[in-house]
Amino acid sequence: MRVQTAEGEKLFYVTGGVLEIQPHVVTVLADSALHADQLDEAEALAARERAREALEGKRGEVDLAAAQAALVEADARYRAAQQLSGKR
Repeated sequence: MRVQTAEGEKLFYVTGGVLEIQPHVVTVLADSALHADQLDEAEALAARERAREALEGKRGEVDLAAAQAALVEADARYRAAQQLSGKR
């Protein structure tokens, strides 16, 4: 998400939620949000690998839905970190 302020553009990574647009106000209610500077490509890659291992059954009891959701989230963070790395 890009936010234009008087100080310039600010970038955020957001997941889920609701966007409400009014004539003079935009409201974002996100499930999670990180400032672009908080996205860590290496951590996102590690989280993606942990989620893949969980899906492959390498980590004991696996909640399939939770493991799939974790993989989707980690992959999205990794892609966002890669895209934003040149814009910081």
